[in-house]
Amino acid sequence: MKNPWKEVFTKSLSNPIIGPNPDNYWEAYQTFNPGAIILAERIHIVYRALGVDWISRFGYASSSNGITIDERLSYPVYQSSVDGNALSISGGGFGGCEDPRLVAIDDVVYMTYNIFDSRGLRVGLTSIHVKDFLGKRWRWSEERIISNPGKINKNFVLFPEKVDGRYAILHSISPRIQIAYLDDLRFDSYIESYYEACSYPGGWELVVKGAGGPPIKTGEGWLLFYHGLDRNEPWKYKIGLMLLDLDRPERVMYRARSPVIEADQWYEYEGFKPGITYTCGAVLKNRELLVYYGAADKYVCMAEAPLDLVLDTLKRYSVHRG
Repeated sequence: MKNPWKEVFTKSLSNPIIGPNPDNYWEAYQTFNPGAIILAERIHIVYRALGVDWISRFGYASSSNGITIDERLSYPVYQSSVDGNALSISGGGFGGCEDPRLVAIDDVVYMTYNIFDSRGLRVGLTSIHVKDFLGKRWRWSEERIISNPGKINKNFVLFPEKVDGRYAILHSISPRIQIAYLDDLRFDSYIESYYEACSYPGGWELVVKGAGGPPIKTGEGWLLFYHGLDRNEPWKYKIGLMLLDLDRPERVMYRARSPVIEADQWYEYEGFKPGITYTCGAVLKNRELLVYYGAADKYVCMAEAPLDLVLDTLKRYSVHRG
């Protein structure tokens, strides 16, 4: 059966919209796995970068239309406190931060991300006031580890608004949706997360991995992009999509039968990991869904689709109805 999503998402003719800059030591080799957020009518992109010292940092770019990058900073906007002795355990590099996910709640931008060094792979949380973010005063709060530091954890995403009056952090999607509900994000304990490498019944995935960007609220549910290894091409990360119940987001209402974004362009093969597509952020602009994703662990790219078409296709070609 032909994948119907090939006719839904259109990859930008401007792709890749961000690539390595050899003039900047910290992003000379790789720029990928972007998070994205809309603030003050601009789309702000925070992306992972690797350069000559192989320490993973975050760069910043922005766009007025979501397609053309008309602003890009020459310096990193965030760097984790790491020992720099990792054995290249996560997408290349010898330590640092990766896979930023951004949301804004009550005039504060929160960012969850992965931290890796010789101590392992953990999930961090930091925040910054919206005014400082927009003013490019990078006064991030002190980095906090929110996952159990004794376990390998990644792919925690914060919902962009409170659910039933509490902050909600989705921390696993396999073998089921797992969400931690918190009264305050200044909690002292760790989020205990359980992950099992498995496939979804009737799905395209050989192995379900983790969430992509933060869930996107629609009138019909929370749209959640996620990552999986394809049953027929297990060396490829592909992007899937599901719709979660608005009030009980642990409940999956629909899940796409096929991957919604996968590698089929030159820039998705010409890189450090050929055939990889990986998203950490999508935004909804005038009912158009803009998905920002890393390609081949080297580039930042964008694909777009009308929200109504996405929802209609998801309902028609679903393998799960809750």
